[in-house]
Amino acid sequence: MLAILDYKAGNQTSVRRALDNLGIPCAITADPETLRAAAGVIFPGVGAAGQAMEELTSTGLDAVLRDIVRSGKPMLGICVGCQILLDYSAENDTQALGIVPGECAMFNRALTEEDGQPIRVPHMGWNSVKLVKECVLFDGIDPSAEFYFVHSYYPVPSPEFVLGTTFYGLEFCSLHGRPGLWAVQFHPEKSGRPGLKLLSNFAAFCGEVSNAQ
Repeated sequence: MLAILDYKAGNQTSVRRALDNLGIPCAITADPETLRAAAGVIFPGVGAAGQAMEELTSTGLDAVLRDIVRSGKPMLGICVGCQILLDYSAENDTQALGIVPGECAMFNRALTEEDGQPIRVPHMGWNSVKLVKECVLFDGIDPSAEFYFVHSYYPVPSPEFVLGTTFYGLEFCSLHGRPGLWAVQFHPEKSGRPGLKLLSNFAAFCGEVSNAQ
């Protein structure tokens, strides 16, 4: 069973629907013991970094997440969940979880697209991900596949954690982490077949880890 973290940051039901579509058992939960007992944790989010961190710290879920990562349990961060795994976010001047070294920056509205047109903020729509390191989440996914993005801020992790990049005015990190701990700036649950395949790959990895224990 996969646990979908409930910290009042929205988007949990969309993730659950995607997993239901794949036939993957899951539960939306804020219960620490349920999170610890799950085969893996999905850390989604829509909204602002400051509000998300306030909810996590007020409920003690920030410490639970750090413990889960230290234990080696697989985790997948999505959108805001991707951003606040880092040390700091410029959004709301937020001290974040500090699980992955780095920070989150805002798109500069002076940036331009490859055709010279100014970018729009937020970055909203479909875009591709270029892998810079192998990642099992992308097994079986066409390199030209596109994913759905909605964000004004983007992650800038320490270089060794950068796994994939996307171009929008600049080349930014859209996939970061290490084996067993991944974070994506896009929304796989809203990205059609490529997104469902990514979630399926995550669930399969979680199953392998659980079976090996």
